[in-house]
Amino acid sequence: MSAKNVLMDIRNLKKYFPIKGGFWNTTDGYVKAVDDVSLYVEEGETLGLVGESGCGKTTLGRCIVRGIPASGGEVLYTTANNGTVDFLKLDRKGLKALRKDIQMIFQDPYSSLDPRMTVYDIIAEPLRVNKLEAGTNINERVQFLAEIVGLNVKHLKRYPHAFSGGQRQRIGIARALATNPKVIVADEAVSALDVSVQAQVLNLLEKLQQDFGLTLIFIAHDLSVVEHLCDRVAVMYVGKVVEMAATERIFSHPRHPYTEALMSAVPKPDPRNKMERITLKGEVPNPANPPSGCHFHPRCRYAEEMCQEQHPSFEMIAPAHHAACHFAKSLQLAGV
Repeated sequence: MSAKNVLMDIRNLKKYFPIKGGFWNTTDGYVKAVDDVSLYVEEGETLGLVGESGCGKTTLGRCIVRGIPASGGEVLYTTANNGTVDFLKLDRKGLKALRKDIQMIFQDPYSSLDPRMTVYDIIAEPLRVNKLEAGTNINERVQFLAEIVGLNVKHLKRYPHAFSGGQRQRIGIARALATNPKVIVADEAVSALDVSVQAQVLNLLEKLQQDFGLTLIFIAHDLSVVEHLCDRVAVMYVGKVVEMAATERIFSHPRHPYTEALMSAVPKPDPRNKMERITLKGEVPNPANPPSGCHFHPRCRYAEEMCQEQHPSFEMIAPAHHAACHFAKSLQLAGV
């Protein structure tokens, strides 16, 4: 895979959780939450990560920011002087120098904010920890961040419980922006909000991306939101990326059967425009014991014998369009 201005190149990233059991608490196996994922993020773009619950989207995002340790792979990050470092292999000193460049917005605005801290202290904490501002400069920076995310500076001395869900998410966004990051991983940043508030937060993220030159990795379930916000989309299934392409391309011409099934679930605003609703048979495979061959073959209506035996490679089937399906080049799949 290649791109013009790659800011972050993720290669063969893995996260395996051990399964303990028995009297001696031995390891009986592993849950492969993220299994050999490779993708890239260009500077200034928004990359969407989609897939059903349990596919590994959030785990991938937390591995990228080193919220949890990865089991293997590389996250190659391009620094300000155009050097490249593996973010996962940085020691404590090196990580502290670059930690401010990669921040995260969490899914639940109710549990991601410390209830014992005021809004002022929540936003100011990254500035103090990273020693970016001091004294009166912290006050000016906190007020500036509060204003640009739409918070009333008069309420900075209040605690998180005094705010609505949308306001709390704005607090989380202000905290993520405090260190002037280059990359923000937004993990279901609008899923816990009302639809009207979702639109406000999405418009805010778009404006902040333009004003600050941010690069976003946007994890979501809502495909309509992804279509509106993202430049490219990566589709995950049982810990693996099965398709990746530009948003317009992946919504109009999906090349993986799982992506086609996801697209069939997107609601259509025109009642005359009817599309077949694809109902996947069976259950999502257990990531601790995935099926042989293609992980999707037990639920795929196009599966053949080779799908049960051979795992498809993730390869380019069209310019900037990658898919992991034996028949990606021959299948005619329906988009939105």
